[in-house]
Amino acid sequence: MSADTFYGSDFGALESFDPEIAGVLVSELDRIRGGLQLIASENMSSPEVLTALGSTLSNKYAEGYPGRRYYGGCSEVDKAETLAIDRCKALFDADHANVQPHSGASANQAVYGAFMQPGDTILAMALPMGGHLTHGTKVSFSGKWFNAVHYGVDKQTEDIDYAEVERLAKEHQPKVILAGGSAIPRLIDFEFFRKLADEIGAIFWVDAAHFIGLVAGKAIPSPVPHADVVTFTTHKVLRGPRSGALVCKEEHAAKLDKAVFPMMQGGPQMHTIAAKAVNFKECATPDYQDYAKRVVENASVLATALGEKGIRPTTGGTDTHLSLHDLQGVGVTGADAEARSDAAGIVLNKNAIPFDPQKPNIASGIRVGTPCVTTQGMGTDEMREIAELIAKAVTQGDADPDHAVSKEVRAGVTDLVTRFPAYSRG
Repeated sequence: MSADTFYGSDFGALESFDPEIAGVLVSELDRIRGGLQLIASENMSSPEVLTALGSTLSNKYAEGYPGRRYYGGCSEVDKAETLAIDRCKALFDADHANVQPHSGASANQAVYGAFMQPGDTILAMALPMGGHLTHGTKVSFSGKWFNAVHYGVDKQTEDIDYAEVERLAKEHQPKVILAGGSAIPRLIDFEFFRKLADEIGAIFWVDAAHFIGLVAGKAIPSPVPHADVVTFTTHKVLRGPRSGALVCKEEHAAKLDKAVFPMMQGGPQMHTIAAKAVNFKECATPDYQDYAKRVVENASVLATALGEKGIRPTTGGTDTHLSLHDLQGVGVTGADAEARSDAAGIVLNKNAIPFDPQKPNIASGIRVGTPCVTTQGMGTDEMREIAELIAKAVTQGDADPDHAVSKEVRAGVTDLVTRFPAYSRG
């Protein structure tokens, strides 16, 4: 597939006017095609989603909501947003949806704006244990403006310490209880959190950014029936544009809509909202449901296979699309593992593990995810091959791409991505 074919008929004009940026588009496509993409928070949007993103809807200012805009000329973008809202509500069986947040962090900001005042208390998972920056970390607005109390994981199971959650909730009486994070391999007990929130009179919020695509594909249980509000990104397993959204119970709809606009954002990105509409339609298909189930199956096999190579999966494995691995047993840091893998054409990320003795920028672990490679059509046999390649790169390789092991592993990577190409060349 040529750059013209992939990027559309206007690519030649861009290449002529701005060859530097055109070159970046081509080289990024080559980078995606040339390596194994194992970042758990990434995926490969369809050409249909990308087409909506690159449309004339990008030109339109549309502050407000469908039928209630502050600008004229919104008749067509109103159609796009209404479709996105209706499809989102149907996909997640939700009372209400807001598709305007620019990102997961923007959606999270809206929850704080709707339900909390500066100084109020939130109970959330600690970042080093698998949480997220916007869950009350001191360097984030959430930690600067709100009183964050954090729970962690049990030292034995490495899964959420539910006893600690209950103890802290009853002790601190938070305004909001938050479940979810960026490195949680296991399913979350949403019923437990709902019951606890009701007991202390708190709002129950789920940040489902990482796993919402598995919910859409009916591969794991949904938090929507249990939570007051669920925020998420649309670009991870969901495989849509890089953006965010939220769904909530009807009683909270007006408050959350006002928190998105005008409290936290101005004009929505209508081209991105149209791309979300396309994505939600894709996610409602049987093909996507099959995809979501294969993502989970692949992640489980990959986690187990890495464990057999001495790269231990925390919690003993995974129920989702990602696994977190402890490298201490092989004597390699997360930073070194990331660099060695990158040199061999494997893209993954260093990650703190529970009770990590290393600093976050070094880390003792890596996080691996299967959304991208599953999108490319790889299955469980390929996951075992990938585990072999990762183990060799991490334990025997080097950050130098010209190192003998780096070259050997890259040859294996090239074989895999040739058999299962990203954005097929046709």
